[in-house]
Amino acid sequence: MHYEAYWGLKVAPFENVPDSKFYFPSQKHEEGLQRLLYGVEARKGAVLLTGEVGCGKTTLSRLFVQHLAQDRYDIALIANPSMDSQDFLGEVLYQLGVTATDNKLDRLHQLNEHLLDNLRREKETVLIIDEAQTVKDDVVFEELRLLLNFQMNDRFLLTLILIGQPELNGRINAIEPFAQRVAIRFHLTAFDVEETTRYIEFRLKLAGGEQRPIFSREAVELLFQRSKGVPRVINTLADLSLLSGFLERKAQVDAAVVTRVIADFTLGGAG
Repeated sequence: MHYEAYWGLKVAPFENVPDSKFYFPSQKHEEGLQRLLYGVEARKGAVLLTGEVGCGKTTLSRLFVQHLAQDRYDIALIANPSMDSQDFLGEVLYQLGVTATDNKLDRLHQLNEHLLDNLRREKETVLIIDEAQTVKDDVVFEELRLLLNFQMNDRFLLTLILIGQPELNGRINAIEPFAQRVAIRFHLTAFDVEETTRYIEFRLKLAGGEQRPIFSREAVELLFQRSKGVPRVINTLADLSLLSGFLERKAQVDAAVVTRVIADFTLGGAG
């Protein structure tokens, strides 16, 4: 049973999928986006974006890709980098539209030739590694460092974007030659209470809710306290609160509804 019509909404406002349509331009997210774009446009070599689980890194990375003109950028996105070094290099080539050979050295030659070909065609190559903290073997990080050695006339032939949880910083810092190549670092933090309020209002409005405030101020404050401002947790609790309010035929999602949802959420072992 869906609650959208009851609350005057056209779609569910708090889906936990990286949909750039529901991107909320908080100050931190906008700064992160601009740093990513600057890293590519200024050919800085390597950029590192970290953030806690559920803070919107993947959504931001998808929006970042949408900002890159397809006729100017050749983009490889590795969403699951937990593979060995040979498979990793093969996946990079696959994402760039190159059929990889079986020999690792040949794969490096293939990649170098592809980068040079993009240079001749005046295209920039961008390699995005999402969930980079899941890389199992540090050899992969070493190979990423070596990829940054692909240069021509004192410019990088490739921009590397590393996205992951905070522990990724430590993994990279442990490989000093690689750490020195990371020109831009940015850490994405959770929302404060004011941003949480605007975030909830923003998503409700995008979903079609413009008639009345659906969540009471006290309800929003409770959502912030339990979620600690993490968008993914806000989405989960707000969605369940809308469902509970609908089932109870409430005129508004109030503090009592959210309190019950939080109690069930906590008993269920989440967070």
